[in-house]
Amino acid sequence: MEDPLHPFELHALIPLSLFGLDISLNKAVVMMFVAVALVIGLLVRAGSSRQLVPTRLQSLAEILVEFIRGIIRETMGQEGMRFFPLISSLFLFILFCNLLGLIPGSYTVTSQLVVTGVFAVGVYTLSVVVGFRLHGIRFLSILVPPGTPGWLIPLMIPIELISHLARPLSLSVRLFANMTAGHVILGVLFGLTIAGGLVIGWLPFAFTVALYALELGIAFIQAYIFTILTCVYIGDAIHLH
Repeated sequence: MEDPLHPFELHALIPLSLFGLDISLNKAVVMMFVAVALVIGLLVRAGSSRQLVPTRLQSLAEILVEFIRGIIRETMGQEGMRFFPLISSLFLFILFCNLLGLIPGSYTVTSQLVVTGVFAVGVYTLSVVVGFRLHGIRFLSILVPPGTPGWLIPLMIPIELISHLARPLSLSVRLFANMTAGHVILGVLFGLTIAGGLVIGWLPFAFTVALYALELGIAFIQAYIFTILTCVYIGDAIHLH
């Protein structure tokens, strides 16, 4: 049976180099471009044909926009709407990358830790910059939860500091691990289906179909979780707690 981790390997499709830096095109890069093109195409097409009675495409775009606005307002308040372009781009990009990865023969971009890691570090860095820009040195008070007794402060500060520094790690690993694990299980079940033949192959195939439907939901849920945690982190920087 084929190694279930084999589909996650990346090989250069078009070898390229810039000043000694490898910038070769591979399946992950191609799928990123495809995801961006699909998101832009969806929103441009939906926005260019706006009607009083919305079409299906316009309704889908409006639902997505209102859904993202709801996340921002619930976690950051109205002040967070200034981050709407960033949050919506992040959500739609991750969602489309997750969904495209379920197409046989494609590639799951979010199964690469370097991709999710860059997103997570970027989000956390932004939250820190926003916090210091809005509150200055008072932003460090986020390390002391409200109502903490004075004698507990020396203990709480290192605990909170570790908790905050762990945010980009947990944010990146959560998305990477969930997408990778689901696709590995799908690969194993497909292999068992082929190995089992017609006699017992139907059993793992049935599990594959059920798991595939589950992965569709996970693709959306993981994009939602990444987005809402991004809003929570930036919201903490805005409101300090």
